[in-house]
Amino acid sequence: MKDFKKLPSKEKTIALGFTVAVHVVAITGLLFLGMSKPVEPPKQIKMVLITPEDLIPPEPVPLEQTDSAETAHEKVAEQVQQTAEPSVEPAPVIPITPPSPITPKPDTNKAVQETKAEALLQAEQQAAAKADAANKAKADAAEKAKADAAEKAKADAANKAKADAANKAKADAANQAKADAAEKARADALNKAKADAANKAKADAAEKAKVDAANKAKADAANKAKADAAEKAKVDAANKAKADAANKAKADAANKAKADAANKAKADAANKAKADAAEKAKVDAANKAKADAANKAKADAANKAKTDAAEKAKVDATNKAKADAANKAKADAANKAKADAAEKARAEAAEEAKNSAAQQAAEAAATKKAEAKKIASDAKRQFTERVTRAWNRPQDSAGKKATARVTLSDSGAVQSVVVNASDSDMKASIEAAVREAAPYPMPSDPDARREARTFTSSFTAK
Repeated sequence: MKDFKKLPSKEKTIALGFTVAVHVVAITGLLFLGMSKPVEPPKQIKMVLITPEDLIPPEPVPLEQTDSAETAHEKVAEQVQQTAEPSVEPAPVIPITPPSPITPKPDTNKAVQETKAEALLQAEQQAAAKADAANKAKADAAEKAKADAAEKAKADAANKAKADAANKAKADAANQAKADAAEKARADALNKAKADAANKAKADAAEKAKVDAANKAKADAANKAKADAAEKAKVDAANKAKADAANKAKADAANKAKADAANKAKADAANKAKADAAEKAKVDAANKAKADAANKAKADAANKAKTDAAEKAKVDATNKAKADAANKAKADAANKAKADAAEKARAEAAEEAKNSAAQQAAEAAATKKAEAKKIASDAKRQFTERVTRAWNRPQDSAGKKATARVTLSDSGAVQSVVVNASDSDMKASIEAAVREAAPYPMPSDPDARREARTFTSSFTAK
């Protein structure tokens, strides 16, 4: 015959194992979601427009001087200085598409939400810094290209001026040679009377040449003064630009240091929140595993006691049936004394079975009570640690002590707080910490939860 009395114990074991597995999977999922990296927002693009007035004008390059032949009756050409103005093109306007806002999914875990928000803010700041650096590099490249174009235009203008000056010198020399040859032919044909007039003309030409040389010296002096003034203006502008660039670099370095310090503080706070959340999850999982193991041990002990009692009753019944069958033939001849002895033996056996079951029940109750006290003690220690972490110690309270007796509800809410302290600030701060740390995680076992509803903690300000 099949024994159906062992099936309930096996089914309970399977159900208990399934429940433990489901809780482990749920806790693992929550830890993964809480410690996973948040989604990075799209990088933001910024545009910087530069007007032509913001650009530094290129330095003028003077043309090289070319010596040309001079005559007594021609005016020496003054040196020409030319500066090509750079062609400044307006910066292109790039359309910017604003990034679509990211709506974070609601999360019941406050610490996880704060961590994600801080990580998102840090990513936005890093993206803005990268965009600023890219825009600055683009502006520098554009400014360099404009400066190269201006330099090339100046070189082209200088080469053209040199070529024009050389061509003019050649033409002047050719014209002068022709004029000299014609003058010499006419002079040979002139008579002695015209020689006096020619000598007078030469004297006039010499005088004119002197006047022209004096005018040229004055013009050279004026041009040199203008060039010196322009050079000084360039040097002043260059020094001002260097000073502005240095000041801007200092300001950028200071802003970067401030931003780095702020980002580091946020990262430290986020790491601390993650560590606290992970520690709480570990403690809760350990407590749950302990409670489940204790419940399983209790259930196994109870099932074993029931099985042993049923097995013993079956054996006794089988032995009794065998004895009755064996002694059935002798029962007619047995006297009343044998019947009394058999009755006494049965009564003693029943009494022994009853005492054994009572002893097993008492041992199970004692084990359950001890386990409940241990779980409640661990829970009270955790409650004290939560209050200590939430305690904001008053100033000038080092060395002061206080004792708090707290009564909780079955759900972990604070029902009453009694603080014994000589200092009113200590008393108020501890009471505020007890209420701020609520609700407290209560044990799942009813006896342990009942034991943990009242706890007393001592505090010393350091």
